[in-house]
Amino acid sequence: MKRLGTLDASWLAVESEDTPMHVGTLQIFSLPEGAPETFLRDMVTRMKEAGDIASPWGYKLAWSGFLGRLVAPYWVEDKKIDLDYHVRHSALPRPGGERELGILVSRLHSNPLDFSRPLWECHVIEGLENNRFALYTKMHHSMIDGISGVRLMQRVLTTDPDRREMLPPWSVKPQRRRGSKTDKEATIPAAVSQAMDALKLQADMAPRLWQAGNRLVHSVRHPEDGLTAPFTGPVSILNHRVTPQRRFATQHYQLDRLKALAHASGGSLNDIVLYLCGTALRRFLEEQNNLPDIPLTAGIPVNIRPSDDEGTGTQISFMIASLATDEPDPLTRLQNIKTSTRRAKEHLQKLPRSALTQYTMMLMSPYILQLMSGLGGRMRPVFNVTISNVPGPQQTLYYEGARLEAMYPVSLIAHGGALNITCLSYAGSLNFGYTGCRDTLPSMQRLAVYTGEALDEIESLVLPPNPKSTGTRKRTASAGK
Repeated sequence: MKRLGTLDASWLAVESEDTPMHVGTLQIFSLPEGAPETFLRDMVTRMKEAGDIASPWGYKLAWSGFLGRLVAPYWVEDKKIDLDYHVRHSALPRPGGERELGILVSRLHSNPLDFSRPLWECHVIEGLENNRFALYTKMHHSMIDGISGVRLMQRVLTTDPDRREMLPPWSVKPQRRRGSKTDKEATIPAAVSQAMDALKLQADMAPRLWQAGNRLVHSVRHPEDGLTAPFTGPVSILNHRVTPQRRFATQHYQLDRLKALAHASGGSLNDIVLYLCGTALRRFLEEQNNLPDIPLTAGIPVNIRPSDDEGTGTQISFMIASLATDEPDPLTRLQNIKTSTRRAKEHLQKLPRSALTQYTMMLMSPYILQLMSGLGGRMRPVFNVTISNVPGPQQTLYYEGARLEAMYPVSLIAHGGALNITCLSYAGSLNFGYTGCRDTLPSMQRLAVYTGEALDEIESLVLPPNPKSTGTRKRTASAGK
């Protein structure tokens, strides 16, 4: 058996009918030239006939009931995994446009995973216009975080457009890192040893964590310091209870366009992403007469996984930044966001790497406790919206000769946080995935449109005029009405 880490197990603990804790990836491919009509049917057949199942695809919970998930979360290997169940073939209704794809992915993402089986599904979706198809894969957050999920799907792809007879994602084994522990080490002596190491680390790191906590408390009393603390955002329409059904929308930009803005404004790519999201949210809430007087805050996952680590557990830290939604002037809004993210990074960098997991648990424990206690969406939120930026592959990739055109993250939401915006870079583009509660955020797809208009506006203010420049906003997929 393989024990789950504390942060991984917490995603199991907060799973509920209204808040399924799985994340997904939507990949859009163009069929190879001259592909036969049976291309996708044959591909699905090969996927289902895969022999060996690599970790973590073959893991299931030792005890699938709530008590087992809460008290003794262990992975065991499923020796009789049913790929006919996990791999599914769907088709879009005509015309197979972005709207129809958005509706289908929204419905698929709304359905919870079966806890008596390995916690993943893969859907091959045919019938997308312009000779394309989609691959939607979802997996429970207790098995992967955003970085590991991208790497998990990336390692099956190739830069060779002529390569065929490729393995499906669940048959590609990760490379073993030197010095990494194996699953066989999940024994009682190993557990005792790990517990002793953890206690020693907690004792060593206690003063540093205490200092970090004091800095957050100080920032609450002195907001002019610029460090955004938990619970300082307002209660907005984003922060009430959610229902099980989801909406999903996408947006697509060229990375060079965003990097040019970051360079010209003296900020980072993440600052520009936060500005676009904050500006779109300001307009979205203002049109509904629901814009709070104090700025919304963003919870931002920060990757702490080594670049050569192909593991699949959760390895993230967290920071909180202001979205400056109270500021009407675009340039001042951008400057306030830059100041907030700079202070958040400085705060995080004062902690040694070995203490980041403990700090993350300290910062996220109020959020987890809100969800476990049923208080999520009933009290002031820890932060208003989750916004993350996940680095993806920068080369054009293929599967069975099919070119990967775009890759979008499909994330999770919870009580008190009805919207998640995750960005994923691929081959010179940045792809935005908006995941929201269908009932809490009607017309959520407007956010995707407003993000593009915010980009046009800030370009006109920051960049010199360029008659050769053209807009690069592309297809928007949404859940419809």
